[in-house]
Amino acid sequence: MRLFLAIILCLLLNPNAYAQPGGNLDNVWSLERCVQYAIDHNISIKQDSLNARLAKYTLKQSQLSQLPTLSANGSYGRSLGRSINPTTNQFVDADYNFVSASGNGNLLLFGWMQVRNIIEKNRYSLEAYLADLDQLKDDVSLNVANSFLTTLLAEEQINISKNQVDLSKAQLAQTRAFTDAGRLPELNVAQLESQLATDSSNLINSIANYNSAVLDLKSLLNLDFSVPFSIKIPDVEVGEQMVVSHLQPEEVYEKARTHFGSIKSSQLRVTSAEKGLAASKGNLYPQLSLGYQVGTNWANNYQTVSGYKTDTTTTNIVTTQGGFISLPTSLPEVNYTPVLSSIPLGTQLNNNFRQTVFLNLNIPILNGWQSQYAVRQARINLESQQLNEYNAELTLKQNVYKAHNNALNSIQKYYAAKRADEAAKRALDFATKRYDLGLTSTVDLLVTQNSAFTAAANLALAKYDLIFKLKVIDYYLGKELKL
Repeated sequence: MRLFLAIILCLLLNPNAYAQPGGNLDNVWSLERCVQYAIDHNISIKQDSLNARLAKYTLKQSQLSQLPTLSANGSYGRSLGRSINPTTNQFVDADYNFVSASGNGNLLLFGWMQVRNIIEKNRYSLEAYLADLDQLKDDVSLNVANSFLTTLLAEEQINISKNQVDLSKAQLAQTRAFTDAGRLPELNVAQLESQLATDSSNLINSIANYNSAVLDLKSLLNLDFSVPFSIKIPDVEVGEQMVVSHLQPEEVYEKARTHFGSIKSSQLRVTSAEKGLAASKGNLYPQLSLGYQVGTNWANNYQTVSGYKTDTTTTNIVTTQGGFISLPTSLPEVNYTPVLSSIPLGTQLNNNFRQTVFLNLNIPILNGWQSQYAVRQARINLESQQLNEYNAELTLKQNVYKAHNNALNSIQKYYAAKRADEAAKRALDFATKRYDLGLTSTVDLLVTQNSAFTAAANLALAKYDLIFKLKVIDYYLGKELKL
């Protein structure tokens, strides 16, 4: 009964139960496709792309700051009580409506290259963000390659476990036949049944590890977990990958520092900090600018004399002569009354139009030491960026030497695992033949078989570990990660 359940379990959990290539080509993923998909959909890359866009807009704004500044103002209101009429500049004791319009323009003529230094600072900052983005893409590509190879290893472990199950099933069938013929005791059947159950458990674990590796890879790609997914198994020859191991670590480092995004970014930020320091120093000196102003106004109580109204009256005049009073004489008198009329809006705006052109010299004297401390902060920022540059180069050099050493160690481990696998296969072949002839016990056969299984698993692990370590060298050399 236990044997029947074990066989059924092996049939249900054979490699056909998990996704394999050969079906819909849209579901088959190569390393190159995984890398490109991750670059297009990775959240961190999208966030860094937004940062680069913001840096681009900052640069554009600083470039446009070289243009003259222009502004316009307008107002409409009503004045109540005693005030100065804006059109006559005289005090009036009346309410009136008014309109005022003005415009201002300013152009910096000389500012100690402050604007130009800010532009260059933002330009180098943008290039640094782009270098960071390239570095992140390379890092994501390497992580995808690692996860891809881990998935390949998990799939190969399934195949190894499946072969082990098939071998145990064949040996069990043969042993049962020998037991029925009386050549072997029933104990041998029980031992092989136990081995088959162990191998079936290993197969289940291998399948679980593969499914977990696929989920990790999908998460790294930002791919929906429900999307059908299978790995395209490449034809990888380890010998072809070992060419890079002949390079010296210093040679790898020199090639890496010429293209590595983190190095470029740190260098660009040092230059950006230098420009920022120069811009801060520009605030300590006078600045000369050209100014221009225009303006006009209107008031509804501004009136002008459009004519005169005449009014004739008669006045009696009594004269005296020689002490005698003469008779009254009537004389006519003409009075002139001015006729006022409001001046139209357009006429007032045109008549009151004024322009002013001036040179403005701004001399900083005291502003709470803001400019002085801005220079000190910019100098500290420069020193910090210089330390970051040194640290980036030091970290890269350490990583390159470590990666080169790991690659050499992986080569030794691979060849050792390969020799162990070949020896284990020969031992299993001899043990199987001796078992068929009844010259060795079932326990000895199972020990040899398990040793062969362990050797095959170790070889697969060493193979993919070596491939990844060599891909790390390709990563530092700036080569495309592909299998």
